[in-house]
Amino acid sequence: MVRDHLHVVMLPGSTFGHLIPFFQLSVALAKAGIHVSFVSTPRNIQRLPKLPPNLATLINMVEFPLPLLGNDLLPEGAEATIDVPVEKADYIKTAYDRLQYPISQFIAEQLPDWIIIDFSGHWAVEIAQNYDIGLVYFSVFSAATAIFFGQPPDYYFVGEHQKKAWPSPESMTKPPKWVSFPSSVAYRGYEAIGLHAGVYAENASGISVAARLTEVLRACKALAIRSCREFEGEYLSLHEKLMGKPVIPVGLLPRERHGVIGSDSSWKMIFEWLDKQEPKSVLFVGFGSECQLSKEHVYEIAYGLQLSQVPFFWTLRKPFWAIDDADSLPLGFIDTTSGKGMVCMSWVPQMEILAHPSIGGSLFHSGWGSAIEMLQFGHCLVVLPLIYDQPLNARLLVDKGVAVEVERGEDGSFSRDGIAKAVKLAMVLEEGDKLRTRAREAAAIFGDENLHQMCYIGHFVEYLKHGMEEGFAC
Repeated sequence: MVRDHLHVVMLPGSTFGHLIPFFQLSVALAKAGIHVSFVSTPRNIQRLPKLPPNLATLINMVEFPLPLLGNDLLPEGAEATIDVPVEKADYIKTAYDRLQYPISQFIAEQLPDWIIIDFSGHWAVEIAQNYDIGLVYFSVFSAATAIFFGQPPDYYFVGEHQKKAWPSPESMTKPPKWVSFPSSVAYRGYEAIGLHAGVYAENASGISVAARLTEVLRACKALAIRSCREFEGEYLSLHEKLMGKPVIPVGLLPRERHGVIGSDSSWKMIFEWLDKQEPKSVLFVGFGSECQLSKEHVYEIAYGLQLSQVPFFWTLRKPFWAIDDADSLPLGFIDTTSGKGMVCMSWVPQMEILAHPSIGGSLFHSGWGSAIEMLQFGHCLVVLPLIYDQPLNARLLVDKGVAVEVERGEDGSFSRDGIAKAVKLAMVLEEGDKLRTRAREAAAIFGDENLHQMCYIGHFVEYLKHGMEEGFAC
């Protein structure tokens, strides 16, 4: 039976690295005429981009207050991992799990055609089964990351199955045996130790990340993945071969630029400064809101930028260890680099800055969403992975010839010299010419909104309409 008037419920987790792509997928589906209910907590919804006015009737933002945990486990107003220190992030999962009952009631009332979930909402599997609703897992990770962690039908190898593939952190330091083509996508030893424990150990929420993912992957009718064949064709083909159920790339969901900078005087200063720089000469530096940089990290990055002599624009959130903004950088750094670089400690219109013709490269943590944003504009990438899937993305981007990774010691440490060396290679040295060329070529893929909306989202919509029928091939 073909479904022409579809209603989809989106259930993202409580990390902005997931909330944003779920929101972008909601917008893309609404553009295709799908009615979407986007479910999250009030403060998280308030912090999302504004809905395009022409789609307001197709997207319903549904707010459920995050349940309280008591014992001051979470600070007042904390609804996302960005609101708490790393050691309290699991309590966000615990509180999010308590939304199962009110969301179940909402699903019972709405009876949507599909539920599209993040792995953190593993309890939505039971809801979908109770009401006979189709379930799709939307992976916000790269295809290379998704295929690294598990070969179907065991997926993330919980219990005895884990021992077959990931018995120890050391086992994660080489590509898995089911990846049948040349690949460098794996963790370094210093990365694997914390990652292995973070994925497989039971946490404060009472269920491990691996167990959540396993339940979702085994129960979903299809896997939707934020990727495209033009960049990750070999990983997507392998995923389709191994999965035994539809693997549907939904495209890269590039963020739209609005072109309106606004009247903020500090923004005006930023763009006036950028206007004075040579085309493609400025390095954008940004590590997002989830990565908590240590004092040593920030100082080595600062001194490395100074050593490189490359013009830079650095958007820096005040670190947890700093007393105030002035305490966040080495003494005298702002004065020493005045004219050569600019540091902004407040929110900035990042997409408009990345689109400025003076920006030629980016130094960042290699988060998948950020990589997509930067490659939209053909930036040469300098990657310094810190947490989660970032190391796997870094190796993928280096393999694809669009990035250079900052050199690290066996303990994960990096130096100002390593920062300067990578920055100069990406931005100015003749040896980096191929890198810059490949990055510019990638922009034709990453910035092609028509490709991602009409082709990939179009195919996904066709699956949502016909996916229950046998014989449908995406």
